Amino acid sequence: MRIVVLGAGVIGVTSAHYLAMAGHRVTVLERCAGPALETSFANAGEISPGYASPWAAPGVPLKALKWMFMKHAPLVIQPRVDWATVCWMAQILRNCSARRYAVNKERMVRIAEYSRDCLAELRAQTGIAYDARMLGTLQVFRTRAQMAAMAKDIDVLARAGVPFEVLDADGCLAAEPGLARERIVGGLRLPKDETGDCFKFTTALAARAQGLGVEFRYDTVIARLIADGDRIKAVRLSTGEDVEADVVVAALGSFTPRLLAPFGMRLPVYPVKGYSITLPVSNAVRAPVSTVMDETYKVAITRLGERIRVGGIAEIAGFDTRLHAARRATLAQSVSDLFGDAGDVAKARFWCGLRPMTPDGTPVIGATKLRNLYLNTGHGTLGWTMACGAGRVLADMISGVTPQIACADFALARYGGRG
Repeated sequence: MRIVVLGAGVIGVTSAHYLAMAGHRVTVLERCAGPALETSFANAGEISPGYASPWAAPGVPLKALKWMFMKHAPLVIQPRVDWATVCWMAQILRNCSARRYAVNKERMVRIAEYSRDCLAELRAQTGIAYDARMLGTLQVFRTRAQMAAMAKDIDVLARAGVPFEVLDADGCLAAEPGLARERIVGGLRLPKDETGDCFKFTTALAARAQGLGVEFRYDTVIARLIADGDRIKAVRLSTGEDVEADVVVAALGSFTPRLLAPFGMRLPVYPVKGYSITLPVSNAVRAPVSTVMDETYKVAITRLGERIRVGGIAEIAGFDTRLHAARRATLAQSVSDLFGDAGDVAKARFWCGLRPMTPDGTPVIGATKLRNLYLNTGHGTLGWTMACGAGRVLADMISGVTPQIACADFALARYGGRG
């Protein structure tokens, strides 16, 4: 089949790769000059299935109120009145019950665990290099209250069969010797988690996909979809050109809802801005070994070769991509407090990207009411973690192959109807 994939971030490129592997003729349309130049460019670098958790959780509304008064807050809500923002946040609140949290986390862990297996298989087959490390993730707690609160996550991990280790402060230092012991009381280690540079991976995989016959059309702006009855006939470009396809895959992250709106489909994917700094290692003895999650600031600190990537913060600001110095200060505070002089903060590169978040945390993967339009979006902070599994599942669906994991509850239909 002729398949057009919209978007060349990590989700679009993995989708294109698996579709090409299945024998389809694939074209990727991307507005940037190359792959992974937006949200996939400088994310936190963690591949953490065990840490896959919805933001909507019991107690989060109260925590959010407290965070608003913190100097280095993990959540920032810009003062703006926007109906889409209000509706999305209302849906978040509805998902903050213990029952919905358990359901949503199980779904997220399911696709994330499968994705890590797919990535391992892909890595073994291709030898693809992306500063990968397979040394686990350590979530560190600064208070006893934080330690006690992890019980709900441990229950879900145990039910899903995900290996984990509950550590005291000395145990944390055994896993990450560079940590400042006086700052932590304990941690939760997920030994099967991995790390890697998402931009390097996506760029390398795009090159391999080209070798399989995938056509990448960069600097190409999508104007709209052209429908013919209950199917998409073509993708209209800003130049007026129509690109026809048997199947269209929308993998445009936070911009996907705009594409669907003319067809009456409401896709609850919202752009939540995240920030990162990337700094050179200046003291290898103090540098992190893998990924450390700072529970207090909700920040991930990841070793990528001779660099340290510090990523986090959730800023509710619509499609605003301005960089704010206060967010940089929060990231610098976390890494400096936990790892001292491990990296040269003065030389850090500052970046932000729009994470496509759903209110329940689970991505939207699968068919729509338009019979040849498929979605692969809404992965939030876990696009890198879920990318290979999501791409493989989608390719199986389109190819008429039964996916290796249950995936009916990833579809847009879970929000009521088929869109």
